[in-house]
Formats: sequence, C-alpha cells, structure tokens
Amino acid sequence: APLVPSGKEQERKEVLGKFGAPAGAHPDWKPHPIQGWTPNFIPKVCEDGLKQKLHDEVILVDGKEAIETSMQLARKEGIFCGISGGATVWTALEVCKKAPKGSTVLAMVADTAERYLSTPLFETIEAEMNEEEKKMFETTPLGV
Repeated sequence: APLVPSGKEQERKEVLGKFGAPAGAHPDWKPHPIQGWTPNFIPKVCEDGLKQKLHDEVILVDGKEAIETSMQLARKEGIFCGISGGATVWTALEVCKKAPKGSTVLAMVADTAERYLSTPLFETIEAEMNEEEKKMFETTPLGV
C-alpha cells in the first residue's frame, strides 16, 4: 500500500489531549498481504521522520516478492519469519545491489512465522509431510 509515495497527507486529530492520531483511513490505502506493515494510515512517527528527511529513499515491495523471500529465508537460511520479514530482507537485498562495496546493510526481522500458518505465506505447503520430508525426519534424533 504505497501511502507515503502518494504524496497525500494523513489527516490527524487530537486524542487524549495529544495531537497526531489518524483522523481516519488514508485515502490511498488498499488491502495487501504484508501483515505488520502499513495499517490504513501513516503513523505520526513515520510522517515526522519523512518530513525530517531521515530516509534516503522509499522502496516499494510487492506482496509476491515478500512471500517468496520469506519462503527462501526459511528454506535456505533457517529463518522462519512472516511476510513483513521477507519484505524487509527483500528491500535490504535491493539496497545491497546499489550500495558501495564494503557497506554494511542491516535488515531487522522482528517476528516469526508461526502466527502466519493460515495465511497465503504457507498456502503452497501441505499440512502432512511428503515422502522426502519423512525420510529427512527419520535422520533426526526425534525421527530415529
């Protein structure tokens, strides 16, 4: 949901004597699969950082790319994360393509995938082990 690049301001209101709460949904918000990212408003802390120009760029991530990256992290790296974690790492990999040699790029994956088992993230994985997975399991201490 590309709210920030839309250029449209988030309407704000006062709540409990403090100004900054969203007055309603952002007009450009649309449903997307990256849970944990982009509620239907731009958080005030995000807006403040953008106004201070604390960022170098805004990189948009497609939900499909986020899901694929999350699955690759699980398969190849043993990192069991949600769709937003996959989106974060996908973005970091894009930054790495342009970063000067020797740069350090940090991607924080702040969740696990267990709460996403019933989401599109795992729709390609069967509930029961296939023969290859059963053979692999038999080589582990629990499977012996």
